[in-house]
Amino acid sequence: MTQLELVLDEIVITRPEDVEQHLCADKGYSGEPAYQAIIDRNYIPHVKQRGEEIQEKKNNPSYKNRRWVVEVAHSWFNRFRKLLVRYEKLNDTYLALLHMAAAIIAFRKTGVIYG
Repeated sequence: MTQLELVLDEIVITRPEDVEQHLCADKGYSGEPAYQAIIDRNYIPHVKQRGEEIQEKKNNPSYKNRRWVVEVAHSWFNRFRKLLVRYEKLNDTYLALLHMAAAIIAFRKTGVIYG
């Protein structure tokens, strides 16, 4: 919670004005100060406790999960040891490896590689 305001203030990409912006967070951001920080920055907060989405999915089959997207993406990138343990000293080299890992992940998910 201590870095939430800093992270939200330092977003590099400009957000479109005509689209509602949603922010999905976990149990660590469930307090009133976190809610207020999220709302003050014009986001719609979606702060769920562990297990709430599973229960919601059971009750409503058309419900879309939100929390797992970021967590599973981190898991996919962590499978690349060279990224998990950063051996690269130059930022450009590290960024190139991130792009290559993202391309490999995308190809795996579409079935081009190991399909």
